[in-house]
This record gives sequence, C-alpha cells and structure tokens, in this order.
Amino acid sequence: MSKTNKSLSKRLKITKKGKVLARTAGHCHFNAKQKRSKQLTGKRLQSFDINKKELGKYLPLN
Repeated sequence: MSKTNKSLSKRLKITKKGKVLARTAGHCHFNAKQKRSKQLTGKRLQSFDINKKELGKYLPLN
C-alpha cells in the first residue's frame, strides 16, 4: 500500500467522471496591471495531462 502524495493531492482536483484538473500557473500575484478578464481566467481550472498509471502512483485512493 503506497501513501498519497499530499502536495499533489492539494494541487489537483479529480472530477466525478475522472478528469484531472489543475490551476493555471502564474496568476497568483502582480495582477493589478492586467485586464480584469485576464485576472479572472487565472481562476479557471485546466485539464491536467497525466495517465492513470502515474496518477495511481501518487494518488492511490482515487
């Protein structure tokens, strides 16, 4: 039995259908000069490309 990788489990979200989602990089701070639409796109989740075997290695209980 392998342990869950906590750092990866906090960064990824697994949907009900099994898709893996992650936040986009580079949208945490220094956003004051950006357009509002670009600031809001940073809140959206993007699909994270990882195969099931590799995901099971880091998140065995999902």
